Amino acid sequence: MNIRLRKARIGDLPVLLDLLSTMDGEPPPTLARARQIYRGMRRVPGYQTWLAISRNRPVGTFALLMLPLLTHNGARAGLLESVVVAPAARGKGVGRAMLAQAMRLCARAGCYKLALSSNLKRREAHRFYRSLGFRQHGVSLRVDPVTHPS
Repeated sequence: MNIRLRKARIGDLPVLLDLLSTMDGEPPPTLARARQIYRGMRRVPGYQTWLAISRNRPVGTFALLMLPLLTHNGARAGLLESVVVAPAARGKGVGRAMLAQAMRLCARAGCYKLALSSNLKRREAHRFYRSLGFRQHGVSLRVDPVTHPS
């Protein structure tokens, strides 16, 4: 499959919402709300959303945040989120192309790591990530701040 990667634009939001809705079955925000969120995301330095295209059709997306740190001698850390490939395009190299792009971007930015978290039930995704050199490191923990206020 021939895959082209480019940064997403605000006009891509309907496509991005459609792709993201296939990830967890979570209903996407309204287009108006998505525009508001996207504008906020664009103001965050080092935050990029990418779109994978094949035959002029969107087939995947990912978000990458490269955070500057005071640790690791000022190196950045890459955080990969919202990685999704359209169901019909899975297993055809889209995810591999997207993650290779994320790795290149992080290397150019001097990131000391590229990290992601994935739901425990996504065993196929975990095998895929491991095949690209990702390895389990540490423990990922979370809290839902809305339900656990301090």
